[in-house]
Amino acid sequence: MSLPITMAQASTAGQTQAMLFQPLEIRGVQLRNRIVVSPMAQYSSIDGFLTDWHFAHFAKFAMGGAGSVFTEATKIERRGLGTVGDMGIWKDEHIAPLQRLAKFLKEQGATPSIQLNHAGRKAGTYKPWDGFGALDRSVPVEGQEHWEVIGPSAVEYLEGWPLPREMSKQDIDEVQSNWVKAAMRADQAGFEILEIHGAHGYLIHEFLSPASNKRADRYGGSLGNRMRFALEVTEAVRRVWPQHKPLFFRVSAVDEGGWTIDDTVILARELKSLGVDVIDCSASGISIRSPTASRIAPKLGFQVPYAERVRKDAAVMTMAVGLIVHPRQAEEILVKGQADLVAIGRELLYNPFWPAHAARALGHDKQYGDMPVQYGWWLDRRSKTGYTEE
Repeated sequence: MSLPITMAQASTAGQTQAMLFQPLEIRGVQLRNRIVVSPMAQYSSIDGFLTDWHFAHFAKFAMGGAGSVFTEATKIERRGLGTVGDMGIWKDEHIAPLQRLAKFLKEQGATPSIQLNHAGRKAGTYKPWDGFGALDRSVPVEGQEHWEVIGPSAVEYLEGWPLPREMSKQDIDEVQSNWVKAAMRADQAGFEILEIHGAHGYLIHEFLSPASNKRADRYGGSLGNRMRFALEVTEAVRRVWPQHKPLFFRVSAVDEGGWTIDDTVILARELKSLGVDVIDCSASGISIRSPTASRIAPKLGFQVPYAERVRKDAAVMTMAVGLIVHPRQAEEILVKGQADLVAIGRELLYNPFWPAHAARALGHDKQYGDMPVQYGWWLDRRSKTGYTEE
């Protein structure tokens, strides 16, 4: 049983109202600030179940002051597993551990959030630190046979990777149904924001991109047809996801296979009409590992222009992500109107209390009042001894 946390009341004297720390209300949910913990895979689940590692991993971000804490990409069915250790929500037994986590995150003042995903043709891979490539499919996984690899078309991700079976209409209906069931379980678990993962070369993105979608039916060919699966999943999820809870959608705003920022703007407009509240703007993944795994080092905030373009041209709230590491950098993104939220990933692995440090750097919280009282009380008293932070 977790101990309820009360936050110390900070004096507002001498403090500034940084935009990064202004609350944001979306539908019936208020985020305490604009800092979002981006989904980061840990590959530490057993048969999809959340473990103690996950609890400690996510809990520290809420204690560190983030406005919203997202789980890693949580799989809607076993066929959707990217690799061994992915988190899942494809059965009711997964709910209880997730419920405990969501409850604790909320007790710390963070909005509990979950990202749902299906790996599609990128299923069955090594954990990244074990190598890059497809698993030996003749070896059982956790005492079970390997999961089947499916996709919009029989087009492999990369040479030597499994050839996916082209999904039939029955497969499409079944996967969409599993997305709905997963969303309902996420609601039961107490999550308040749900994000549909439509990026990084996973199943929904595979339908969107002409590089991976070679279908000749109503789910392939034209842009409208290639968007159909994403829009049907979104519409079905929005129907069961409570109306007072926000719905996010992550896109690869551009990819290496022909999907463009103009396509993303069109998709974003359609998603908004179906009840999506925020477009989470990432990039790539349809035929490369990820931009951050590239031999060419990306620049800080390299994906921010995508969030800015979508926000402007689709008239929808956006979240910027991608090498956002400095407090003033994050503040500037918001002040310039490039995005409504900033998602921080690996910088939080290095510094889980990044939000608290950002609050100090931006002059928002000089008395550690936004930190859990169990920490803030001690740190505030240390500051009164004349100690100054580097």
